[in-house]
Amino acid sequence: MTGAQLKPSRLRLFDTLRVGAVGLRTRRARVILSALGIAIGIATMVAVVGLSQSSRADLMAQLDRLGTNLLTAEADKDATGKEIQLPKSAVAMVERIGPVEHATATAGIHVKIRRSDVVPDDQTAGVTAQAARPDLLTALGGRIDKGIWLNATNETLPVTVLGSVAAQNLGITTPGDKIMMNNEYVVVVGILKPIELVPNLDRVALVGFPAAEKYFHFDGHPTTIFERSPDHTVEDVRAVLARTANPGNESGVKVSRPSDALAAKAATDKGLTTLMLGLGAVALLVGGVGVANTMVISVLERRQEIGLRRAIGATRNAIRLQFLTESLLLSALGGATGAILGTAATYAFAAAQDWTPVVPLWSLTGGFTATLMIGMLAGLYPAVRASRLHPTVALNTT
Repeated sequence: MTGAQLKPSRLRLFDTLRVGAVGLRTRRARVILSALGIAIGIATMVAVVGLSQSSRADLMAQLDRLGTNLLTAEADKDATGKEIQLPKSAVAMVERIGPVEHATATAGIHVKIRRSDVVPDDQTAGVTAQAARPDLLTALGGRIDKGIWLNATNETLPVTVLGSVAAQNLGITTPGDKIMMNNEYVVVVGILKPIELVPNLDRVALVGFPAAEKYFHFDGHPTTIFERSPDHTVEDVRAVLARTANPGNESGVKVSRPSDALAAKAATDKGLTTLMLGLGAVALLVGGVGVANTMVISVLERRQEIGLRRAIGATRNAIRLQFLTESLLLSALGGATGAILGTAATYAFAAAQDWTPVVPLWSLTGGFTATLMIGMLAGLYPAVRASRLHPTVALNTT
């Protein structure tokens, strides 16, 4: 009677995972430190993508809210550096362009602004003055924070509406206070919320055109015209805006679209995201080196275990699979932790910035997949090394 032939032992998938997990549980401190390297890399990548997408979503929401159909025509300077004057009738001429729905203007006026008559003339708190038409806020989508805006009644009076930064620099918190414009006391009747499309108006004290002519020797020539037209006609209007605003000298007019600045910012954020993703990838690579180091040391420390398993029938493939499983589990632990940390960081920062948090699914799945690939590569050499140990040599290791 012949003895039955022994077959090499085989582990089921569940058993392989359990054996791999046991190997990790016996070296918890080292496992935590190695997983931390992976977690930092994944958290960085998820947070960078999430914050970039949240920021871009907020910018796109701003563009949708503010509109991309606002054009400005601004008086330029000639070869001698002298500012070219736009005609007094520039706004009326722009309104004659067929698609134009709204046109208004502001004009710079030469005024020194002080908090009171006891403040020296050279201390103007960085605030300038401009004349404005009552329909300016409608065209720009601006809003009053406190008080009232210029209207047909008060635009002829010595009153002003301050931009948000101008009010802060002058120490004005409520309407009703007075400031000095040249040697004239002017009552602050309103304070604006920040104007996102034209942020330079945040630092300006605005008065009506008639008041500027009456009290500050304003000549009535606008310096900046704001125009809105339907989205599909913006480029057509842009092509004729300069020569319409200043016939015969269109080269002296700069035409721009304020929303382009927000779009450019979104593009800049995209470039920064690419750079930060590169840094996250470097951190992930460093984490992978840490995993490889942990697994190599694990093989050296567990030579007797490997020899014993080989002696009782474990195949080389089983040994390789065991250590690859440990490496994958270690990387998966770090990847899952990093994904959670990155998502939490995105939500926390987005909430602080009043953004809608966005964490793309592809960043989580892509990051986790990259983690598993790093884990497989990092564990491949230690796994092969472990499988090549001869049982006799491994058991005799002291």
